[in-house]
Amino acid sequence: MSTAVLSVRVSRRLKEEAERLGIDIRRVVEKALEEEVRRAKMERFRRLMKEALESMDVSEEEWVKTIRGIREER
Repeated sequence: MSTAVLSVRVSRRLKEEAERLGIDIRRVVEKALEEEVRRAKMERFRRLMKEALESMDVSEEEWVKTIRGIREER
């Protein structure tokens, strides 16, 4: 896997305390970034779906009912 270098400024006190506590800073930052990317993707998807539903003049409830019906047919 290819990697990239990120440079982030945090207070010296926070960094030193994290090191004293044995916190793997790289792992914590990577996990937090992954979670934020996942959250942003979901928010973008929700926004796009809302816009699509509004343009189709279909309520969210009707759309969900239709999707569930299609799934039950399988």
